[in-house]
Amino acid sequence: MADRDPNLVVSGLSGTVTQDGVTVEVNIVRLEGETDWSLEVVNASGTSTVWDDLFATDAAALDAFRQAVAQEGMACFLDSATVIPFRSR
Repeated sequence: MADRDPNLVVSGLSGTVTQDGVTVEVNIVRLEGETDWSLEVVNASGTSTVWDDLFATDAAALDAFRQAVAQEGMACFLDSATVIPFRSR
């Protein structure tokens, strides 16, 4: 019998957040059988921001999102990277 992949458990704290004209999807998930939660924020363009650290609770993950917004604003999740083209030879 082959081992099955674990199910993904989605926190009830996950959802869409709109603030300051910016809408993001907050995904708080863990693998079935694991206890730590991961945090991902996806903007309207599909760009994903994932926290390196795991969280002991889904509430702690949501608090980390809220803290980032309080410190940096929702604009920190927008696509604003500077693209530097390589010089052609």
